[in-house]
Amino acid sequence: MSSKLLNDDTSRGWAYHNSTKHSEFSIRSTAHYLDWANQPLPLKIYTTIDPIPLPRDADQTGISALSAIADTGVSTEADKLPTLNDIARLLYFSAGITKKRAFTGGDIYFRAASCTGALYEFELYLVCRDLPGLTAGVYHFGPGDYALRRLRDGDYRGVLTRASAGEASVTNAPIIVVCTGTYWRNAWKYRTRTYRHFGWDNGTILANMLAMAAALQLPARVVLGFVDADVNALLDLHTDKEVAFSLVTIGNTGQAAAERTDEIAKLGFPTVPLSQSEIDYPELQQIHQASSLQTAEQVAEWRKLATQSAQHAKSSAPVVAGSSDPIERVILRRGSTRKFDRRPITRNQLSTILGASTQGIWPGLPLLNETYLIINAVDGLTPGAYFYDHMSGDFDCLREGNFRNEARHLGLQQELPGDAPADVFFLADLNKIFGRMGNRGYRAVQLEAGILGGKMYLAAYALHLGATGLTFFDDDVSDFFSPHAKGKSAIFLMAFGKSMTIA
Repeated sequence: MSSKLLNDDTSRGWAYHNSTKHSEFSIRSTAHYLDWANQPLPLKIYTTIDPIPLPRDADQTGISALSAIADTGVSTEADKLPTLNDIARLLYFSAGITKKRAFTGGDIYFRAASCTGALYEFELYLVCRDLPGLTAGVYHFGPGDYALRRLRDGDYRGVLTRASAGEASVTNAPIIVVCTGTYWRNAWKYRTRTYRHFGWDNGTILANMLAMAAALQLPARVVLGFVDADVNALLDLHTDKEVAFSLVTIGNTGQAAAERTDEIAKLGFPTVPLSQSEIDYPELQQIHQASSLQTAEQVAEWRKLATQSAQHAKSSAPVVAGSSDPIERVILRRGSTRKFDRRPITRNQLSTILGASTQGIWPGLPLLNETYLIINAVDGLTPGAYFYDHMSGDFDCLREGNFRNEARHLGLQQELPGDAPADVFFLADLNKIFGRMGNRGYRAVQLEAGILGGKMYLAAYALHLGATGLTFFDDDVSDFFSPHAKGKSAIFLMAFGKSMTIA
């Protein structure tokens, strides 16, 4: 079956989604233990390529985190070229190692963006023209030694221009970041649910990257329409293990990339094995293949269908001033809350988190996810179940009540959502998304949820609150918010409040 037919055959997307749902039965009936002796490395390490150290000293932007998070990423300037210092800051504050903590069994190195299980399955690659301080090439970013490694010499942006069917932001970008997911690194713990985590974990990285790009006054755009095989070949990926998931364009230039018609040679650079052995979960490769695009013509058609029937929209939700902390300081302070104080937060704080975070993901287009909440302790809002309209900033009370026990249950019977003053559930109408975008829409909705969650992390910490991302019992979430949420699927869960402990 062709890739086009695979993307259109949404029974495959539904099959993956339904088979990876959490329920009380699925949790209790599945025996799984973590083989710590076989835990994969959280880094891709090339063994034969010399590192190009990135500059470590750079002035802070001074841009407030809330302003950076809410930025639309749209710039009218014709030329905005990132410097090597800009690239270093973008990479460090998106995926760099920012903390080290000692635990039983060894140290754990935490990165700028949160990741499920602290497994860090995403790699970042750069494809760029000649820039101040960096020659044109294809590079891999190594967080371990904070360095770039050049995989290819020369300007290969034309490959991505062709792969994206001439997407304007790709054609005009001096640098494109390619985000790739490594199956085994996350599947070691989360098994077949890893493809959902690809969206969430890539999304939190992109939330940081978009905010940092805004602070550096560099236009940035997330691109999901591209020929997967062409991008994978450019990076010389072993696609049974690692695959390109998203692109981000950084900057503007009036000098479009030259078209490349030469064959992309294989590289074969050796890397350190992730672990002694790897377990293959074929469901992950199957859903990725089902959501892949094969030709530039198919990409152009997909992009047309993804946008033509979507009502163009601009959020008018207010962003309430509440913090002037610069984005870099907030990223360094961010963690994942492990215990919430049950004392209330304010409605203004919650409105600021939601208002700032729902801006600028797909400029001019509405969000794929809808926002539902359980309010446990928010001054100015009666405890209960709510729907949040990000267009107006209004909270629509679906029913009043003390739902701490229900929140605890929905969040996989964890204490965190029961203690948190506010729980935000992202739900989406997958029937409409699959109908408009095919299986690629599943990749898009999970990635968007991750970006939303990542932005909310930063907004909460900008307000000196805590936040954490959580998993959930899928159908129970949809049932709880019905009839309003009838026919919608649970995608992601965030909890907010005052932190008592942070990891």
